[in-house]
Amino acid sequence: MQTKPLIFALLAGLAFSGAAQATLIDRGGGLIYDDVLNLTWLQNANLAATNTFGVSGIQSNGTMTWDTANQWITAMNAADYLGYNDWRLPTMIDTGSSGCNLAYSGTDCGYNVQTVSGGTVYSELATLYYTELGNKGYYDTSGNWPLAGWGLANTGPFTNLQSDVYWSGLEYAPATDFAWLFIMHNGSQDFDFKFIDRYAWAVRPGDVAAAASGNVPEPATVLLRGLGMGVLGLARRRG
Repeated sequence: MQTKPLIFALLAGLAFSGAAQATLIDRGGGLIYDDVLNLTWLQNANLAATNTFGVSGIQSNGTMTWDTANQWITAMNAADYLGYNDWRLPTMIDTGSSGCNLAYSGTDCGYNVQTVSGGTVYSELATLYYTELGNKGYYDTSGNWPLAGWGLANTGPFTNLQSDVYWSGLEYAPATDFAWLFIMHNGSQDFDFKFIDRYAWAVRPGDVAAAASGNVPEPATVLLRGLGMGVLGLARRRG
């Protein structure tokens, strides 16, 4: 029996199955861990519609100005919401020249913008929309429109995710009356006046499960590790 080729094939299969696991993990209690961005999203993507944390200026549908969105985040942290005080708005990186470098792909503004490359996260909302939920923008990367199946077709494990505009936490550097935003309706990243009412979504860094358990590995990770050790042990006995 050719034991070693079989072992290496099994290990490769295990590695592939681990990589193919979902990147959005429901931790319970209204928290979704994102292992691509290494942050935790509120499962309720429009919490402000039902919980203003005492902040005035939030509309009944949950929309608010950019300044109010930041006040809402501050109030959420003061309340230690769900046991954490490091909530923030999703953010992005202004690449190239300062401001909007409009294009159909690969920049910070427009459609099919930069998401994640290596260890750099260029846009948290765009990564969620395009990479993790698999949604499509209105334009393809060549500027053809409308792209078949465009829009917020998949909302994943989230509730109340609006096919509308969400604030980024990043101010627009060339003109500070503006701030960056992401449009869930068509997959566009852009900027607008801060005084316009938009939706706000809170995230926090890291994994709540790791914080609660002292960084205990995921059950799937433990299983893969155990199977791997068993296979290596078999290889030693039969080598």
